[in-house]
Amino acid sequence: MVFSSLIFLYVFLPIVILLYFILPKIFRNTLLLIASLFFYAWGEPTYVVLMLISILINYIMGLVIDKADGKSKRLSLLWITILLNFAILGYYKYAGFFIDIYADITGQTIEWEAVPLPIGISFYTFQAVSYIIDVYRRDVKAQRSLIDLSLFISLFPQLVAGPIVRYQTIAEQIKQRFVASSDLMIGTRRFIQGLGKKVLIANPMGSVADEVFAISAADLTTGTAWVGIIAYSLQIYFDFSGYSDMAIGLARIFGFNFEENFNYPYIAQSITEFWRRWHISLSSWFRDYVYFPLGGSRVSHQWKVYRNLLIVWTFTGFWHGASWTFMAWGFYYGILICLEKKFLLNWLSKIPRVVRHVYVLILVMIGWVFFRADNFTYSFDYIKTMFFITENEFYDYSTLIYLQDNGIYFALAIVLAIPIYMLYQNWTEAKAEQSLAFAASLRVWQTVYYMGLILIVTMYLVNATHNPFIYFRF
Repeated sequence: MVFSSLIFLYVFLPIVILLYFILPKIFRNTLLLIASLFFYAWGEPTYVVLMLISILINYIMGLVIDKADGKSKRLSLLWITILLNFAILGYYKYAGFFIDIYADITGQTIEWEAVPLPIGISFYTFQAVSYIIDVYRRDVKAQRSLIDLSLFISLFPQLVAGPIVRYQTIAEQIKQRFVASSDLMIGTRRFIQGLGKKVLIANPMGSVADEVFAISAADLTTGTAWVGIIAYSLQIYFDFSGYSDMAIGLARIFGFNFEENFNYPYIAQSITEFWRRWHISLSSWFRDYVYFPLGGSRVSHQWKVYRNLLIVWTFTGFWHGASWTFMAWGFYYGILICLEKKFLLNWLSKIPRVVRHVYVLILVMIGWVFFRADNFTYSFDYIKTMFFITENEFYDYSTLIYLQDNGIYFALAIVLAIPIYMLYQNWTEAKAEQSLAFAASLRVWQTVYYMGLILIVTMYLVNATHNPFIYFRF
């Protein structure tokens, strides 16, 4: 089940919200757990058992680590638990990749039937590992309630595509939370905003990107290549940030406060800043649980800092998928961030902001080519076409058709990718605090706006033919 489906919007979600506020508080966590398992089982009926096994392992090992004496024993138990978690993730996500590598090296033919990737396994595995590490570090106490820990790992707003929520962030909210009318209002608006991003922007951009990336490299024109990668850059941003908005909004409705996951990354002035704004929960996870344990920047030699960065970013790429192109994408960012740390940030500070902005956008779009393409050959051919390094034509009729048919979507996406709307919201809210009349008219306008937006989204979904979430793949 996905958030942008009619069955979720008009059946599942209303029933869960109604039952949640009817039931006594003592039963609400149980209700959310049952709803979350049903939500997951709707699309993954087999793999809900796998998730329950993962939850049980981490529940038991969390208690064992919490009670264990002696640093060496606790560390051994921690590593056993981490290996168990990543063994499950590795089998379903990476086994085929490593079997192919082994077969290529040895020349042996290995019979292997590929297994489907359980939706959300990377996200809930990382949440479970962060919980275990925090218990080991004594940052949190082990959760004694199996229901409450199960709810933390499987809570449906963030279950299948994040954001990656830390246990210590919502530990107290799992035990006790209060939902005010303002939470319902803010959560509902945030959910509808995210839904609009997904359905009205990401889906049309995704259709364009899919069509362009299906064109052979020899038939691409430079203009079409740029249309395709700009469309994909906008699709992946509005798809994932839209999902994060919906997750944060839904969580707010049920009394949970999730941290932000995106902060207008396409306005960044450096690659380092871009990754402080993009998929913040994943970046901070790798920072706290991989980069810092490796020594971070507090190491004896500067080269070790670069080593740590390259390790972290290669793993970041590998987290996204079992493919050399994903690893190259991560390594690519590792190189760029190392160069910025060495000298580029100092150089960037001396040039105009608009140049810094263009620098970020071009490098990010080059990275997205590797992220989107299926192989290196197509990736390099695509990039060469973008930068006139081939004999391909500059543009053709299809380039103009893409722009003509989707120009309004491109314009809307570009405007919403910068914080103009956020500044407008802040201005109206500030003015509403100064004038009761303005506040009243603002609430009426907002009600009409959000009701209109959900109506338009519903109309699009009724006729939808392209409605996947990109990050379900990871």
